[in-house]
Amino acid sequence: MAVRISQKAGMFSESVIREMTRIFLARGDKPGVNLAQGFPDFPAPSAMKEAASRAIHADINQYAITWGSKSLRHAIAAKVAKFSGFHPDPEREITVACGATEAMMAAMLAVVDPGDEVIVFEPFYENYGPDAILSGAQPRFVTLHEPDWHFDEDELTAAFNNKTRAIIINTPNNPTGKVFNRAELEFIGALCQKWNVVAITDEIYEHMVYEGEHVSLATLPGMYDHTITISGLSKTYSATGWRIGWLIAPPHISSAIRKVHDFLTVGAAAPLQEGAATALAFPDSYYHDLQNMYLEKRNKMVGILEKAGFEVYKPNGAYYIMTDISRFGFPDDMTFARYLVDEIGVGSVPGSSFYRHPEFGKSKVRFTFCKKPETLDLAAELLSKLQPR
Repeated sequence: MAVRISQKAGMFSESVIREMTRIFLARGDKPGVNLAQGFPDFPAPSAMKEAASRAIHADINQYAITWGSKSLRHAIAAKVAKFSGFHPDPEREITVACGATEAMMAAMLAVVDPGDEVIVFEPFYENYGPDAILSGAQPRFVTLHEPDWHFDEDELTAAFNNKTRAIIINTPNNPTGKVFNRAELEFIGALCQKWNVVAITDEIYEHMVYEGEHVSLATLPGMYDHTITISGLSKTYSATGWRIGWLIAPPHISSAIRKVHDFLTVGAAAPLQEGAATALAFPDSYYHDLQNMYLEKRNKMVGILEKAGFEVYKPNGAYYIMTDISRFGFPDDMTFARYLVDEIGVGSVPGSSFYRHPEFGKSKVRFTFCKKPETLDLAAELLSKLQPR
C-alpha cells in the first residue's frame, strides 16, 4: 500500500511553466528558442556580480541576520523611498526572503488561517493558488477580462465577505502585462479597508512599465497598514537564480512574516545579499535604460507574433505577451504548445495553466521576451513556419 500524501499536495499540479522548460530542454541541441520561462539570456549587471564576488572573498559566507543583512535592508528602504514614495523602516518593516516566491509563501502563512478566503485575479501567476491552498485557505477567483484585462467592479465587490483575509495583486501582471491603474487600486483599497483585508502586492516587474504608471498600493490613503509589498532582484537585475526577494509591511505584520520566514528558509544567501545591496543603489539611468530596452523588445516581439498569425494582447508592463491561438486550428493550448516545441522549436506556456478553469485558457499561450536580440530574431525565423488556418 502506498504511503498517503497530504490532501493539500493533491490539490494542485507541478509548475506548468517550469515543465515547459524541461520539455524544451529535452529536445537536446536542436535549434530552438525557449520563450516559456521568464529568465533573461543576457548577463546580469557586472557591478552587482563583482560586489557579490568581493563578499565571498571577504568570507561573508555564514548566516546573515534572518530577516536580511543590514546593508540590503537599508538599500531596499532607500530605493523604495526614491521610486515608490513611502519610507519603510529597515529595522522593523523589511524582511529579505529567498526570492519573491518564498516571500509570497511567507506572507500567506503569516496572515492567513485555515478556512479563510484569498482573492486571486485570473489569469494568475501559477504560484498564487497553491500558496493559498498550502496556507489552508480557499482561493476565490475574480476574472480579468481581455483585451485590456479589466475586472468587473460588481464581481470583485461580491468576492469580499467575512471569510476574506487577503487579496493578491500582481502589478505589472504576469501573465497578461496588465498595469493596474490608480483608480482600480483605489477601488481595491476601499474594499480592503471596509472588510479589514490584507492586500499582498507582487510588484517585481515595477520597473517594466510601457503604458501607464506603476502605483504601489501601500502609498494610497489608509492602505499602508493593510498592505504587504513584495519585490525582488530577479527581474529588474536579470538574476532569477540568485533568489533574493523582500517584503515590506507594517511592524506587527512584519513580525509575523519574520517568524514564518525564519522557519521556512532561515535566510537568503549572505554574499548575494551584498551584491543586491550594490544593485539597488544603481543610478536612475539604469532603470531608464532597462525600461527602454524592454519597450524595444516588447514592440519587436509583438510584431513577430502578429506576423506569425497570433492575435496579440499587447502588454502594458512586465515581459510577457498573452496571445490567442484560434487562427491556427488546434484543439487546445497544450496541443499547440507541444507542437510549437516539437515541430517549430519554440517554447511557450499553455494559457490554461493561468486559469482556475482550464477551458478559459485553452485558446491562449504566453510568450516571454526577456531575450537577446539575436534570440528574438531566431524566434521570428522559427515562428514564420507557422501556418494560420
